[in-house]
Amino acid sequence: MMAGTSRHDREMALKAKQQLSACSDPVERLRLQCLARGSSGIKGLGRTFKIMDDNNSRSLDLKEFLKGLNDYGIMMEKKEATALFQLFDRDGNGTIDFDEFLITLRPQMSKARKEVVLQAFRKLDKTGDGVITVDDLRGVYNPKYHPKYQNGEWTEEQVFRTFLDSFDSPYDKDGQVTKEEFVNYYCGVSASVDSDVYFILMMRNAWKL
Repeated sequence: MMAGTSRHDREMALKAKQQLSACSDPVERLRLQCLARGSSGIKGLGRTFKIMDDNNSRSLDLKEFLKGLNDYGIMMEKKEATALFQLFDRDGNGTIDFDEFLITLRPQMSKARKEVVLQAFRKLDKTGDGVITVDDLRGVYNPKYHPKYQNGEWTEEQVFRTFLDSFDSPYDKDGQVTKEEFVNYYCGVSASVDSDVYFILMMRNAWKL
C-alpha cells in the first residue's frame, strides 16, 4: 500500500536528528524529536498523552505534559518544556488541547501535496459525508491482498478496520477517519518525502487517482 515508506522513514529520521543540533525553536525541536522516530512519531506522542489523560478530558495540564514528554523519551529541560507548554496553551487557562497540540506539531504540507491528499480522501469517502468508514472502503480498497486475509486469520471486515485504524487518531479509534485525521497521517508521511513530485506520484499510485 505505502511501499517505500520505511526507507523514507529512515531518511527522515536521520535528517531530523541532524537538524536538531542546529535548531533552537522549541516547537520545531519537539517536532524534530518526534520525527526522529519516523513518520508516526507525532502520533506516538499523542498516544502517550492519551494514556495519561485519566479523566478523558482530551486536554493536559503542565504536570501531565511534562510526564508525557518524559515517558515518551523526549529530552527536554523543564524550563524549555514549560515554555513550550505556554506556547500551546493559547488561552492561558493552564491546560492544552490534544487536537490543537497535534495540529500545531505536524509538519506543514505544500499546497500541491495537500491537494492530492484531499483528492484521495474524496475518492475514499464514497458517501461524501466527510468521514471514511468500512462501508466507504468496499470496492475502493481490496482486502484480498492482505496476508492475514489470505491465510484465513482475518475477515474482510477486520482488514478494513485495521486499515482505518492506521489513519485514525491514536486516542480515539472509532473505525471512522475524518478528513483531519487523514491529513494528519499524511503530514507524517509527507515529512519523510523530500520531493513534491515523488510524493504526488506515490499518492496517485497508491490510490489510483
